[in-house]
Formats: sequence, C-alpha cells, structure tokens
Amino acid sequence: MEYRRLGKSGLQLSVLSYGSWTTFHHQVDEHLADMLMGYAYDQGINFFDNAESYAGGESEKLMGKVLKQKRWERSSYVLSSKVFFGWHGKENRPNQHGLSRKHIIEACHEALQRLQVDYLDLYFCHRPDPQTPVAEVVWAMNHLLQQGKILYWGTSEWSAAQIMEAQMIAERYGLIGPTMEQPEYNLFNREKVEKEFVPLYESIGLGTTTWSPLASGLLTGKYNAGIPRDSRFSLPGYDWLREKLLTPQHIEKVKALQRIADAGGVSLAVLAIAWCIRNPHVSTVILGASKLAQLEENIQAVQFYHQLHDELLQQIEDIMGNKPHIPEYR
Repeated sequence: MEYRRLGKSGLQLSVLSYGSWTTFHHQVDEHLADMLMGYAYDQGINFFDNAESYAGGESEKLMGKVLKQKRWERSSYVLSSKVFFGWHGKENRPNQHGLSRKHIIEACHEALQRLQVDYLDLYFCHRPDPQTPVAEVVWAMNHLLQQGKILYWGTSEWSAAQIMEAQMIAERYGLIGPTMEQPEYNLFNREKVEKEFVPLYESIGLGTTTWSPLASGLLTGKYNAGIPRDSRFSLPGYDWLREKLLTPQHIEKVKALQRIADAGGVSLAVLAIAWCIRNPHVSTVILGASKLAQLEENIQAVQFYHQLHDELLQQIEDIMGNKPHIPEYR
C-alpha cells in the first residue's frame, strides 16, 4: 500500500480507502462487512468513510460494530462521517438536516454513538447549505475541533468558490479552515478535480478523498449487456443514477476502454482506479466493493498505476474526449 498526505496536512491516508455508500446494510451484512474491512485493513488501507445519511444511519452502526469487534488500535485507522442530509430521510424535521450549528454538532454526537468511537478523524459538510451562513459552519466545526471530537473538517461536493469563502472566514477569525474536499472523480467526471480545484491545491493545500472511481460500477464493464440482478443499479431508488450513467454513448466508451484493459492484462476496474490514483492531487480513492473478490481485484490498482505511461494515457484520452481545458495565464 502507498500513503499520501491529505493535502498539506500531516495526516497520511492510504492511496486506496474503503467506503460504505449504498453497500452497507443494503448489500453488505455484518459478517461480510467484517470480512471486507478486515481484508482492507490487512492490505494497508487505513481510511474508512461513512456518513450520517448512508442507509439512514444503519451504515455507521454496522461499521461501528465491526470496529468494536476488531479492536484495532484507534491510532491505526482514520474514520469519517458527513453532515447535511440527516438520517431520517423524508421524515427529517427542520433542524435535523442542513449545516446549522445545531445540526452539525448534534450529528457529530450521533455519529460518534453509532460508530462507537470517541472522535472522528475527518468530518465533512456533505453539501453546501444556502440557508446557513458559511461563518456559522466554520465556527461550529472549530468548536468541535477544540473539543477534540473531530480532528480535521472539510467539504463534499462544494465549489471552489464556496471552499475559498470558508477558508477566508477561517483566516479572518484565526480559525482552522477546510482541509479536504470529497468530490466524485472518475473517467466520466473530471472537471472539479482536474480544473476547478487546481488553484486550491497550492493556495490552501486542499486534499481530496475522491469517490466513485468506477462510476457506480459502470467502469467495470458489467453493465455492457444489461443490468445484473445483484448490482447497484438494480437497487430500488437508484433510477436517477441509471438514467445519468447508462447511456449508449457511455457504454461504447466503456467497451473501448475494456480493449485497453485487456491489452494491459488487467480488469477494466483496475485500469479505471489506477487512472484516478495517477493524479497526484488525489489524496485517496474511496472503494465501495460489496464482495471480497471485488476488493481483492481493486487493490491491484496500487501496483498497476505505475504502468500508465504517456502513450497509454493518450489512448484513454482519445476514447474519452473529455479532458478539461485549463487556460494558461501569463
């Protein structure tokens, strides 16, 4: 396993990490969660990602049970939660979602209870909240930092402008600003990581914990001939994801990428994950495997990404045709 600093912070994350969105509780039970997390940890993965909204809090409860049983040294792994959506879903009451100081602090306490730990290493604002002043968010996060209940705070799916606003407010009051952002990043979704956030990597030392390297499974090739019964796209409530990703144009690109993977002697999943890792601005890539065989395969990307030479990368670019244009300023 390789490790990278989370932006300019001193925290080191395994370049591959393990998350539980859509899988824990829905596709992964306690026995399988124990097996997957145990294998990941044994392979050197030290970051486990979660959120209050995943499976209505059940995902954090399941991960908490596994961590309790494993009895790993708390200092040996990094744990996260995210706040915004709440865990009651449509039954949320007014202050049970969003980024008010009330919800940020109460959601942190609830996450600690579900995960059965004393503190969170990383705490993310899961989305921006137009109803709450950014200053309130920054002060609430620093309150938790001072109490030792979180060690670093960051954002997920915020714009560069929103992150900079939070950073400027933190600097104005002598507080700690966001350390990391958690954006989607894969061969189909590149704009934020490769273009929008570029100024932030140097100016504030932003770290990234990227998610969906396989575009919810599309970049495994398993949807090329339809939707398998036990796949993520077969789950109820994910119609929006199917409509977004399962297009004829995307499938054709996946088939072309499959030929490159075949020529390289690896699976398409390994190729896609390795492509993400090769970006030096990616601190860690969050995996969401629901089967041990998938996790075993995905981890091979740590070795393979060194083989992604310029010629091979250009072949991938020729297929995708979506490399963000970054203007040169002189």
